[in-house]
Amino acid sequence: MSGHSKFANIKHKKEKNDAAKGKIFTIIGRELAVAVKEGGADPNNNSKLRDVIAKAKAANMPNDTIDRGIKKAAGNANAVNYEYVSYEGYGPNGIAIIVDALTDNKNRTAANVRSAFTKGNGSIGNQGCVSYMFDKKGQIIVDREECDMEPDDLMMLALDAGAEDFSEEEDSFEILTDPDSFSEVRAALEEKGIPMAEAEVTMIPQTYVTLTDEDAIKNLQRTLDLLDEDDDVQNVYHNWDE
Repeated sequence: MSGHSKFANIKHKKEKNDAAKGKIFTIIGRELAVAVKEGGADPNNNSKLRDVIAKAKAANMPNDTIDRGIKKAAGNANAVNYEYVSYEGYGPNGIAIIVDALTDNKNRTAANVRSAFTKGNGSIGNQGCVSYMFDKKGQIIVDREECDMEPDDLMMLALDAGAEDFSEEEDSFEILTDPDSFSEVRAALEEKGIPMAEAEVTMIPQTYVTLTDEDAIKNLQRTLDLLDEDDDVQNVYHNWDE
């Protein structure tokens, strides 16, 4: 059995986030606002917006909430200007961590992220200090129980649409794409009615690190929890083999 089943991690995240759906919806709401500002409110003419909508649906965001977010962003010319920022650093035992944020105040976000690392006995590093240990990929996870299509047919559908790799887990299928091909592959699956548990461009570790020291695990979990609680933080990637 794989030590880092992506689907198990996703289910764990979803269960944890069920108690904090507001956090997820805040994150996606900001992404919707940025996508609308950059490419307009019509998803038919805005591939980035289509991708964010797909992410919202995978997170069980209600359609009316999505629509309200798009209309609000489209109708508010004076909306807050969010910008993407990224931080890289180390957790206990050299665990590599990348933090992506979407913020209207970079000083506040930088201070909060630095504090999260420090409180977990980690440290912020320079841009590029750990990102070389990850591959940027489009990743689509399909729950095996929710998918009626035969595995071979799903694999051919994904590969024909431009996917790079297809793998089977006991409870899920994983489809990997080049970031530039992600939208096309996701759209092809959506057109066939394939339910996606997760669909986004992400950072995948090339190798994973196991922690055995209880203090190190506790410290790393503290950093991850603090980052998870920060509304500015969109995504956290790490190479800890949980």
